[in-house]
Amino acid sequence: MSNVPSKPSVEPIPDEIADEWLHPFLEYLSKEKRYSQYTARNYRQAFEDFYRWLISAGLAENEFDELSPRDLRDFVIEAQRRFDRRTLHNHVSGLRALYKFWIKRGRLSRNPWIGIPLPKLEKRLPKFLTEEQMKRLLQGPSRLLENGSADAFTAWRDRLIMELLYGGGLRVSELVGLNYGDVDPSSGVARVFGKGRKERLCPLGRVAMSVLEKFKVEFADKSGPKDPVVVTSAQGRMPVRQVQLMMKRYLALADLPLDLSPHKIRHSYATHLLNAGADLRLVQELLGHASLNTTQVYTHVSVARLKEIYQKAHPRA
Repeated sequence: MSNVPSKPSVEPIPDEIADEWLHPFLEYLSKEKRYSQYTARNYRQAFEDFYRWLISAGLAENEFDELSPRDLRDFVIEAQRRFDRRTLHNHVSGLRALYKFWIKRGRLSRNPWIGIPLPKLEKRLPKFLTEEQMKRLLQGPSRLLENGSADAFTAWRDRLIMELLYGGGLRVSELVGLNYGDVDPSSGVARVFGKGRKERLCPLGRVAMSVLEKFKVEFADKSGPKDPVVVTSAQGRMPVRQVQLMMKRYLALADLPLDLSPHKIRHSYATHLLNAGADLRLVQELLGHASLNTTQVYTHVSVARLKEIYQKAHPRA
């Protein structure tokens, strides 16, 4: 009979544990690895959840590297009741990284997370917009401007956001971090900083550059190289959350599902490139993926789309 508790406490972990084990790790992620605040937040949640489980399981007094594979398997089994499989994988990834950090600094001698079996991830194809759907979405700001539902600044700013996301395949964090000095007007190429502050060059496309030029001339003529491209009405750098909320307005206007995030524009960018015959490795470089395996998921999308077209169009499908 299992003695694993059904659910750990939700109380905060002790300050001394956080100061001793968690905070130095988070500082390392931020300052040395330059991970995003979202990754750091997820890894924090992973540690806090794990430590609460240790308390509820009566294992909190053990040294972290004294935990047995059986202990960790029990944690994984219990955690599946609270998290979906992908979240659990991310949490364990964070815990492995934390152990690795403390092993390098000599505080732990082994990483018991290595080799712990995890539930198999279901294959999920990324959602994307068709070219026709993308066209409807991009027309939204112009429609609102024409019918008087948006002022000129908001309409052109919102169109600029979506044209940059689609024209350059940018992540939202890369978009809001983009400064005018990062864009070369003559070549139409932007220098962006992706995950881990890795730098890459992104062609933005003729249409996006045209909208950017018009927006700068009419609404940001005094902006310098260090000023943000995407701004609020108060001329401050636009938060990621505001971009996400903005997109819902245009999804509704285009009669598209409201659960589509700005990141789906990046998925659409990659899928449309591959559908048009772009080389997979080129798309990998444009997206800033460290591994080709990450990019290959879009080939599955393209094949799935081809099968769908074939089944609808071929008389013997």
